[in-house]
Amino acid sequence: MTTSYLEHANITVQNPDTAAELFCRLFDWKIRWHGDAMDTGRTVHVGNDTSYLALYSQPGAEKDTINTYTKVGIMNHVGLVVDDLEAVEARVTNEGLTITSRADYEPGRRFYFDTPDGIEIEVISYSNA
Repeated sequence: MTTSYLEHANITVQNPDTAAELFCRLFDWKIRWHGDAMDTGRTVHVGNDTSYLALYSQPGAEKDTINTYTKVGIMNHVGLVVDDLEAVEARVTNEGLTITSRADYEPGRRFYFDTPDGIEIEVISYSNA
């Protein structure tokens, strides 16, 4: 059997630098790489030493308001595991973002919020279950 893990996800955003700065503040991440990308775009890789989000933008990209849960082939949300759920929740609300849902079920606790780009983030803690 082979071993695998998710290295990154590539998501289109309005401004990759602004989006990356938010993820750094919320999750203590770092910028791993940034530069020119396909179709005259720009990408910022933000994350930790083992995984990251590739935040991509290009001129003319438009924000969509589709319900991702009703469309096949569209990402619904990104799930991020943290050690201290309450600390991250405080950071999220201090950024002026709204918690859209909370759920406590085995094996952990979680909450959801949307970034300014409309990316739904699920924040999960198994250590505080």
